[in-house]
Amino acid sequence: MELQNFVAIDFETADNGADSACAVGLVRVEDGRIVDELMRLICPPRKVMMFTHIHGLTMNDVSGAPKFAQIWAEIEKFSLGSGAFVAHNAPFDRRVLHACCQTNGIPVPKQDFHCTVQIARKAFNIYPTKLSNVCSALGIDLNHHEALSDARACAHIMIQAQAKFAGTTSSL
Repeated sequence: MELQNFVAIDFETADNGADSACAVGLVRVEDGRIVDELMRLICPPRKVMMFTHIHGLTMNDVSGAPKFAQIWAEIEKFSLGSGAFVAHNAPFDRRVLHACCQTNGIPVPKQDFHCTVQIARKAFNIYPTKLSNVCSALGIDLNHHEALSDARACAHIMIQAQAKFAGTTSSL
């Protein structure tokens, strides 16, 4: 898989609902290098914050933030022309993105998702593959569960994996 243009994405959620995004981090990669970053807090659809102990965000942090529908145009513009989304545990972030779009009557983006959990296993034989483990093994800075830091880490994992396989017949 040769993927030189992509957007690494990470969501933090407020509750068990997949549509409860409370933060999103995006990192745009073009020609194998980071060219732009975007982080937005999001006011979730319900006034419940179950995961403060994970990401540190409280309802006070996000209550004045825009709703997902209000930032969608910015996310869509940021990811326009990217070959795919890249995320750590991609099924989670894909589910959150799709649920937020569906809840808000927004067409679901067509980009494929690639998972840096699988990429770290295949490219570097890293186990366990929690984001903190992969970043530690690859020397990537991480402020875990901060959306932009997590997205930036995913971008670096993909860039390093692609560099490892550059010029070989092996692929991700």
